[in-house]
Amino acid sequence: MSQIEKVLLPDIGDFSDVEVIEIHVAVGDTLAVEDPILTLESDKATMDVPSPVAGKVTELVVALGNKISEGDTLLSVEVGTGSTPEVASDTSESTPSESSAIEDLGSTSEGSESDHAASQLERVLLPDIGDFSDVEVIEINVAVGDSLSVEDPILTLESDKATMDVPSPVAGVVTELAVKVGDKISKDDHLLTVETAGKTVGSKRVDEPAYQPEPTGTEPLSGDDETSQSLVSATPSRDLPKPPPSLPPPVERAKTMAPHASPSVRRFARELGADLSQVRGTGAKGRIIKDDVVKYIKGVLEEVPSHQTAQSFGPPPIPEVDFSKFGEFETVKLNKIKKITGDRLHRSWLDIPHVTHHDEADITELDIFRKEIDAEQRVSGNRVTILSFICKAIVNALQQYPTFNSSLSADTQSLIVKKYINIGVAVDTPNGLVVPVVKNIQNLGVLEIAKTLQQLSSAAREGKLTPSDFQGGCFTISSLGGIGGRFFTPIINPPEVAILGVSRHKLQPFPGDGGIVWKTMLPLSLSYDHRVIDGAEAARFTKFVCELLYDSRRILL
Repeated sequence: MSQIEKVLLPDIGDFSDVEVIEIHVAVGDTLAVEDPILTLESDKATMDVPSPVAGKVTELVVALGNKISEGDTLLSVEVGTGSTPEVASDTSESTPSESSAIEDLGSTSEGSESDHAASQLERVLLPDIGDFSDVEVIEINVAVGDSLSVEDPILTLESDKATMDVPSPVAGVVTELAVKVGDKISKDDHLLTVETAGKTVGSKRVDEPAYQPEPTGTEPLSGDDETSQSLVSATPSRDLPKPPPSLPPPVERAKTMAPHASPSVRRFARELGADLSQVRGTGAKGRIIKDDVVKYIKGVLEEVPSHQTAQSFGPPPIPEVDFSKFGEFETVKLNKIKKITGDRLHRSWLDIPHVTHHDEADITELDIFRKEIDAEQRVSGNRVTILSFICKAIVNALQQYPTFNSSLSADTQSLIVKKYINIGVAVDTPNGLVVPVVKNIQNLGVLEIAKTLQQLSSAAREGKLTPSDFQGGCFTISSLGGIGGRFFTPIINPPEVAILGVSRHKLQPFPGDGGIVWKTMLPLSLSYDHRVIDGAEAARFTKFVCELLYDSRRILL
């Protein structure tokens, strides 16, 4: 069972007919206690109205632009009847009281006339903000030296019930800040000191008129007195850049003026790390709404190069080090191949959950057979290496375990299993590591593979490979056999899902029937994408490759 409760506007101080400038919920939304329902704006302040109950919105009674007062119905909420609805305590918040907001510190010069006072310092105090005390300062919108206009937001406060902006009751230049972010303040606490000019009338300055839009030249001026004319002539002209067609026209505001946004939008922007001064407002009177903040963040992300985006998920950048303090050094620029390879490997290591499975293959008989074939082929200038047999064994293994011959789709929701087999082979060149690809290797015999590998290696070292020679790989083999080492962790070459690392083979003693038996063992290291391949499948794949290399006749099956 459930019941419908009407949410009414609570006491918001000495205000009535306050305009609704933003609505944060829609019919069907689920509300929690204290979630902001809407934002109101009076002639003195902007305030969020939180929800006093939790439940599902069934009806919106107010709309943007409505004028509402205490007790007016805002919306209807469907709440459960199993327990008493959770009702928030008094959410009242009133706007600054003009009588206590300014404390005159006296004129800074003598002999000023009554109708045109000289500069003077005025202390701005926290006005009456309702039944709240020790309210936290969460944002300060001005700095020493800034020029303030009447109603410019000075700072933002946050109680356990609401977030509110405190506007300036005077115009002038900020000379002192008496509070900082995190301070707890109450009514009549000193906020800042402002150097003003001219007489104060209520909370307005005689020489600081309210903002008036610039005349277009075709509209009549409001009023025919000299003051109106002087305001127009004193307005500076600025050439603003034309915005793209997809964006609304910019709203002109002073550089020192805080962005025009409600407290809830300010909080939303802080959570996302958005600089509101850079956000273009599309709401009424140039107000920044949540959609503007979201569009701004999306635009920033789209402008960041993909490699920088990937790096942002890694460790913080290495700090600069002054190596000259320790001795002489030389700076050598990375060549293009190393830069490209570095970016790809870094992205792969960050994006793919790597796991490496190690094993050893007994290639005692295979190495004897290979040496015989290699001796025959040397006459015609060809060489047959263990790598040629490994490639052939991998072809058979990919046919037996097709998951290793696949790629993860861009949305990571499906596998693209390939019916062709192209194997990339890492080649060490003077300029860095490159990986040419042997296409349709399943159609080649061991001797044809050996000849193709020899041709690709020579072309790679001479820099004669074309872009197509690097494309279309399904699986990569990285061999350090000619150098040394036991095991290592090769990094997967996306969009592939696995790579085999081959280390240097060596003779190892094993117990036999007649004593110690020496065998030639080849270390293998299989790195795989754990999103696609699990550990058991990787172990079976590697074991299958080891069996093929142990008995080379199986490669022909």
